[in-house]
Amino acid sequence: MSQLPQSFAELEERITAQHASLSRRLQQTARFLLDHPQEVAFATIAQLAQRAGVTPSTLIRFANSFGFKGFSEMQKLFRSRLVDELPNYAERIHASRTATGETPDSTQLLWEFAEANREVLEALPGRIDPAQLERALDVLDGAEVVHVLGARRSFVVASYFTYALHHIGKRAFLMDGLGGMHEEQTKAVGPKDAMLIISFSPYARETRDAVAEACERGIPHIVITDSSLSPLAPTADVALIVHEAEVRSFRGLTASLCLSQTLAIALGVRQDKRRDSAQQENPRQGAS
Repeated sequence: MSQLPQSFAELEERITAQHASLSRRLQQTARFLLDHPQEVAFATIAQLAQRAGVTPSTLIRFANSFGFKGFSEMQKLFRSRLVDELPNYAERIHASRTATGETPDSTQLLWEFAEANREVLEALPGRIDPAQLERALDVLDGAEVVHVLGARRSFVVASYFTYALHHIGKRAFLMDGLGGMHEEQTKAVGPKDAMLIISFSPYARETRDAVAEACERGIPHIVITDSSLSPLAPTADVALIVHEAEVRSFRGLTASLCLSQTLAIALGVRQDKRRDSAQQENPRQGAS
């Protein structure tokens, strides 16, 4: 069985290559999907079936023919494409309203975002391998300084994690790229330091460059990313995979912030236990 398409571009290429071998009805479906990718990203299967002139079961059968378990699984690739191609929030909002014909009010949006983020938080502990979590703490604990990098959307997580490390007494530096200095900040990482890099699709160039530099210099680095297929995951000392909520093509950061908070507090607990052990071994030093 061929590998499942991992991006809209791969799916489009696969559909084009197999178009001639599809049945007449599936060819009709293929033409509609590729001609209206923005609409496919948001509309319900019933709406799309009506617009394409096919039945909902035909759309499901089309998705199955390319290896997807259901139509919604394939639809995620169309949404990912929209996120990558329409980085401007205003454009995404307009695209969502145009495709669905809906204008949600504030309360409806609040419920949608709250429910989506609740689901990813509930799933988060089961997705993170405990051994990997402990390995990440080993890397952070053993570093003289932790350098934290997250560009664009990921910057929120990076800045919070740096803040949290400062508050548990761990030396940390936020690689903010001020003045276009990402490269210089990466080169300033010392041989006894470590890096924590946060990056999600489409993976900012700054984070990819930082991982390459860390690999070249043998610097321990932890990656928080969104897929085991991320280009940053294979070479990382520890790769923590986080699935974020997505509502109307807007992706959240709730799970990533929860994970970063966990790492910081767990590291603080380690440090506190070590201080307690040291005090028990040297009670006079603790009393001085």
